[in-house]
Amino acid sequence: MAALSAWFWNERFWLPHNVTWADLADPAPGVEYPKASHLLSALPLALGIFAVRILFERFIARPCAFLLHIHATSVHWRATPNPVLEKVFTSITKCPDWRHLDGLSKQLDWDVRKVQQWFRHRRNQDKPSVLTKFCESMWRSTFYLCIFTYGIRFLWQCPWMWDTHHCWYNYPYQVLTPGLYHYYVTELGFYWSLMFSQFTDIKRKDFPIMFIHHLATVSLISFSYANNMLRVGSLVMCVHDASDFILEAAKLANYAKYQRLCDFLFVLFAVVFFITRLVIYPLRILNTTLFESWEIIGPYPSWWLFNSLLLVLQVLHVIWSYLIAGIAYKALVRGKVSKDDRSDVESSSEEEADTNRTNDRGVKMAFSPKAENDTNGTNGYAVTTKSWPQIRTSSRT
Repeated sequence: MAALSAWFWNERFWLPHNVTWADLADPAPGVEYPKASHLLSALPLALGIFAVRILFERFIARPCAFLLHIHATSVHWRATPNPVLEKVFTSITKCPDWRHLDGLSKQLDWDVRKVQQWFRHRRNQDKPSVLTKFCESMWRSTFYLCIFTYGIRFLWQCPWMWDTHHCWYNYPYQVLTPGLYHYYVTELGFYWSLMFSQFTDIKRKDFPIMFIHHLATVSLISFSYANNMLRVGSLVMCVHDASDFILEAAKLANYAKYQRLCDFLFVLFAVVFFITRLVIYPLRILNTTLFESWEIIGPYPSWWLFNSLLLVLQVLHVIWSYLIAGIAYKALVRGKVSKDDRSDVESSSEEEADTNRTNDRGVKMAFSPKAENDTNGTNGYAVTTKSWPQIRTSSRT
């Protein structure tokens, strides 16, 4: 383990030339530098945040939902218990194609439509109610607003907020202040809590993608803390937090059926997203990490790694901006933003339309109702002609 740790934390990779971990381990009295061991405090904090979320959703978000006449509605139709179909549903596919439907209808001596209806009802059983989604969005909106407000207030007094050259002056011998420590550890604890909650929340279609996203976010925050890139890291976190709470607020309006407010908030989210991700991020963040840091401290191995990840993130920003622009355009032109695509209950009318369609051979097809949508998606983002996309903007991968 010692050899593995020494290999992983090779100072020739993580630190600039002529700097060692020993130089950072024993600072002057009253001076504190970031240490990897500090990150362990984020784990109990994550459990605390998770507990606060449970209390918040139960005693604050639910009463607010009831005031807006949002209640926990049960599924109207439950799938009839069937061991054969349940095995297919849990181990093979939740949305069987024509081949599976035809084989199951022969095996059970059921009509194809009846088999398809069973799968639709079974999928709906696993989907969260509007009340559950409202409580989750209210928690996220509240946290994102609080952490963004804290970040802005803290960075407003920091010189690197206004002159990004200060991100690299005297690097890596930059003092760790209590405000910067709390900002970083709270963000890290929140993303640890999201990883924990994914295993207790109702499973959604984007579970693997979002788990990888949270893991990558935790890794980037941890590595940037360990090699004392906190100043530029705080700017990256603040830029990404700027639009998150607006998106969650738009979802709240959508669940409460305030459509005009939902449309306004989504367009506002799109504007803030474009400004922060396509203007501020490349012109301020990438400019300082690529060019200003090169002039002041010069490149070293982990410098190439972090800039590569930041450039990949910018590519994702462009892709997501394109998808969001399409949704915002529809909101302005058609006057309505679509619903959340991840977990809404499927309607029988959509399925009936699918059932009545025929393939090129003239054989009736029974597809999943989502299949008829014109869908594009990447890394948890989806754009459909009939449904609200699941947009996650807090990504730092």
